[in-house]
Amino acid sequence: MATYTTAFEWTETNREWLIENPIRIVGYVIVALVVRFVCNRLIDRVTRRPPGERADRGGKSSTPLLLRHLRDRAPSGASRAVINQRRAQRARTIGSVLKSVVSIVLLTWAALAILSVLGVNIAPFIASAGVIGLAIGFGAQNLVRDFVTGIFMLLEDQYGVGDVVDLGEAVGEVESVGLRITTVRDVDGTLWYVRNGEIARVGNMSQEYAVARVELPVALTADVDRAQEVALTAAHAAVESDALSEHVTGEPDMLGVQELSADQLILRMTVTTKPNSQWKVQRTLRRDILRAYDEHGIELPYPRGQLLAASPN
Repeated sequence: MATYTTAFEWTETNREWLIENPIRIVGYVIVALVVRFVCNRLIDRVTRRPPGERADRGGKSSTPLLLRHLRDRAPSGASRAVINQRRAQRARTIGSVLKSVVSIVLLTWAALAILSVLGVNIAPFIASAGVIGLAIGFGAQNLVRDFVTGIFMLLEDQYGVGDVVDLGEAVGEVESVGLRITTVRDVDGTLWYVRNGEIARVGNMSQEYAVARVELPVALTADVDRAQEVALTAAHAAVESDALSEHVTGEPDMLGVQELSADQLILRMTVTTKPNSQWKVQRTLRRDILRAYDEHGIELPYPRGQLLAASPN
């Protein structure tokens, strides 16, 4: 009986530590886990297309809910599979960031709540966290800038995998887009790793449409009107051929004399094309117009190469 009484008194005295505090700690942990689970489910719901949902003709239903109100800048000539893959990549990355933020916030809240239950003064921890956060912010500001810039690039869809972009020194096709690094493969096969925080401006050559600009050098003695007519006729024939018809969206436009120098003049022609098709159209037009000039006797500057001045004896 004495043992029972002693145990009861000891339990009653330490009831807060043996019963109340553990229950409160477990309650905080359960609340944090439940809130994290619910938030992750909501994030998955807005960043992923539900299984079995079919895309309509416009592809709207295949777009994750989070991205339906954001502008989609995928190339107009891209296939539906490429567009859906690009949307999924954006949604997946944004969802990962949101889940990380939720986990960090809930973990911090649960840790502070448990310390408060244990009777620990959390004010110094909050002050220390502020100082440490400030120090990390100064020490890793480039890393933070890379991540913040990467998030906005994904939200705004400035570029995506498969786009041809000009990032300054790196010009080529985008192979991957991450929160910190963008990789670009240039025409020589070099793979550039570009930090997102260092990208000051982006020139995207694969959005909506492109323009093939062709410069045509002609001798000063040539008939300019005749040269323009021959070039325009050759260009119309080229864009109507099977090789270019599916890449061109507009008619060739002869703008006229673009430049005049002491030994030549340059004609400029433009053609509106699908994204990433401007270079193919340019090469084909140059070949066909050069062939047409040769057939119609349109003189080119230095037809036999530039003559060197004879050295004095």
